[in-house]
Amino acid sequence: MAVNAEMSSLRGCTEDRNILDTLPVVVVYAHSSCNCRCVMCDIWKTRESKIFEVAALERQVHSIRRLGVRWIVFSGGEPLLNPELPQLCAVLRKEGIRLTLLSTGLLLKKHACDVAIGFDDLIVSLDGPPEIHDRIRRVDRAFVLLQEGVASVKDIRPDVRITARCTVQKGNYRYLLETAGAAKLIGLNGVSFLAVDLTSAAFNRPLTWPVSRKTEIGLSIEELPVLEENIDTLIRCGEQQFGSGFIAESPDKLRRIARHFRVQLGLEPAEAPVCNAPWVSAVIEADGTVRPCFFHRAVGNLRNTTLEAVINNPAAQEFRATLDVPTNDICKKCVCSLNYRA
Repeated sequence: MAVNAEMSSLRGCTEDRNILDTLPVVVVYAHSSCNCRCVMCDIWKTRESKIFEVAALERQVHSIRRLGVRWIVFSGGEPLLNPELPQLCAVLRKEGIRLTLLSTGLLLKKHACDVAIGFDDLIVSLDGPPEIHDRIRRVDRAFVLLQEGVASVKDIRPDVRITARCTVQKGNYRYLLETAGAAKLIGLNGVSFLAVDLTSAAFNRPLTWPVSRKTEIGLSIEELPVLEENIDTLIRCGEQQFGSGFIAESPDKLRRIARHFRVQLGLEPAEAPVCNAPWVSAVIEADGTVRPCFFHRAVGNLRNTTLEAVINNPAAQEFRATLDVPTNDICKKCVCSLNYRA
C-alpha cells in the first residue's frame, strides 16, 4: 500500500495496520434531509426523513469510548432538523468529545440556545454575497436567516467560533473575495473554500451526474481563467482586507480549486491529495450505514452491532488493505480530503 510511514503512525492501528483500535474523528449524519434546495446538491431530493436517534447513539457509547473518539461532526442533511440533537450532544458532552455542527444556518436563530450550549464550534454554508447565496440555496432570504442565526448564537455565547464553508461552482466562482466579505459582514471567524464535487455518487446521488448536469454546475474552459483571476485576487487581497487566518486555505490549496476543474475538463491528469481518512475516521449516516469517508462505498451498518465491529469487519479491513490513495480513481478526484494529525 502506497501510504507513507508518517501517516501510519497516526492511524491508531494494532500490529495489523488495517485493524483499527482508535478512531479520532467521526462524522454523523443527524438527519437525512435538508431545508435548502441547493443547485449543486441532491440531498434535499430524498423522499425519506431519517434521523440518527439518541437510542442508536447510546448503544455506541462504550464503543466510542474504547475507540478514543475525540471529535464528532454532526452533518447531514441539516442536523438541526433532528429534534433529538440536543440530547445527542448531551450524551457526547459527558464523554468530553469535541462537537462541531455543519449547518445551512437557516434554523440557527430558532435553535440558538441549544447550539450555543451543545457545540464547541460551527461551520455554516455560505455560497456568496446575499443575492448569490439565495440564488444557489434556492431559498428566499437565506442569507438574512443565516445572518440572524449567527447573531443569535453569538448573543448567547460571544466566544463561540463560527466559520463558513463555500463550495465553488458555476454560480459563484466570480465572487470569491465578495464571499469572504460576506462572511466578515455576518460576523464569522473565517471562511474556507472547496471545489464542488462533480464526479462521485455521494450526497444522495444514486448515480454519478450525467454530462449535462456536470456542465450546469462545473466550469467551462472559457470560465477557467476568470476563476484563476478571482483566486489570485483572493490570495492577494484576502489577508489585507480580512486579517491573517480568516481565509482557511493556503494559496496552494486555493489554486488547487482551479485544478479540480481543469481535471474535470480533461486538461490535466487527476492527482489524489494526501489523505488518511479511512484510517482515522468514519462517516455514519442517519440509518446507521458506515462509510470510511464521504465518497467510498459503505462497509457496514450499526444495526445490532458496534462501531468497533463495523470498522474492523472483513469488508472494512479489505477496503483499507487494498486502498492505494494515490492511484484510486475516487481519491484522485476528491474535493474534501482529511489529513488528520493528533
